[in-house]
Amino acid sequence: QVQLVESGGGMVQAGGSLRLSCAASGLTASNYGLGWFRQAPGKERDMVAAITWSGGYIWYADSVKGRFTISRDAAKNTVYLQMNSLKFEDTAVYYCAAPRPYGGVTPNSGGYRYWGQGTQVTVSS
Repeated sequence: QVQLVESGGGMVQAGGSLRLSCAASGLTASNYGLGWFRQAPGKERDMVAAITWSGGYIWYADSVKGRFTISRDAAKNTVYLQMNSLKFEDTAVYYCAAPRPYGGVTPNSGGYRYWGQGTQVTVSS
């Protein structure tokens, strides 16, 4: 039974920062890492960042590169997303997701089996 719980969302002014957390439970060695996705109203759900538990692979969407930093604490089964220099366009529901067993943390949302409930991030202009 895999569970993913996001926290840390909220409302912030443009240029501000937030740190999201994803606490995972029930994962096995067949899980190599986690990804962060976001979805704004009327838009597709797209991956913004991903990381393996080893830290050997990190991926960022071009739209957040240089502003967001993904990290993990394997001992706590937790992945973080530090978001700096936030823009109005970053407003979305942010989801933590785990891929299928033995699956890679690729940008394809179809490869992810487990999803958190989402946390709202609102950036005021």
